[in-house]
Amino acid sequence: MAPAGERKLFFVSIAASARHNRPVTGAFLNAFGIMFGALLGLAWRESLSARAQNYCRSALGAFTAFFGLQLVWQGINGTFTAVLKQLLLALLAVVLGNLAGKILRLQMISNHLGRMASARLASAQNNPPGRPLEGLAAATILFCAAPLGVIGAVTDGLSDYYQLLALKAVMDGLAMAGFVKLFRWPVALAAFPVLVFLTAIAAAVRILALPALAAHNLVEAASVTAGLVVCAISLVVLEVRRVELANYLPALVVAPLLVWWLR
Repeated sequence: MAPAGERKLFFVSIAASARHNRPVTGAFLNAFGIMFGALLGLAWRESLSARAQNYCRSALGAFTAFFGLQLVWQGINGTFTAVLKQLLLALLAVVLGNLAGKILRLQMISNHLGRMASARLASAQNNPPGRPLEGLAAATILFCAAPLGVIGAVTDGLSDYYQLLALKAVMDGLAMAGFVKLFRWPVALAAFPVLVFLTAIAAAVRILALPALAAHNLVEAASVTAGLVVCAISLVVLEVRRVELANYLPALVVAPLLVWWLR
């Protein structure tokens, strides 16, 4: 018999992580991935071939979709009617969250930050090597502003689900392997602001939000909605469709509020 809390999907065991007072690990994994990627970039002079890059993109996109679906699976429970209601409320939260994101112009802010980082990368590519401080700023902006990082820190704080940040660690590590070739080794120091930023989000969620959400059984609503947004991120990673991901971040706040209000 499977242990309590363990569920299976297509004969694959999917057990929800136990909530306990341990330090968040996702931010550390992300920072470690950045440092490891820098070491690989310094040791391995040649860049990845186009074929290898496509393979990595496909693999990362598939894992992103899997972890998104895993979050959804862990958050739903009950009868078919109850599961359907949970999914519909999560979809409604995504729609309302996207509307809130557009009002707050989150994607515009994200695009502005992205252009700032891209300008520094383009300058270094035209006149290598680039200035280390500019590379450090560009890497910090890109790694901290990524929606997957924000969602990963939230899920790590809510339910110790650090898998999203572990996946982001691989993505950032591959990117850093290219950055160190353009800006030299100081750019790897971007791992430290990333560690502080993601740890702060996860700790704030765990200390401030988790007690209230757990008391009203609203953690699952946030997890299911986060899983749906992560599935949208996989479309961007696979280059299937361009999605304004930053606008969907408010859905993580809208979901528990919507479920609480409709009870």
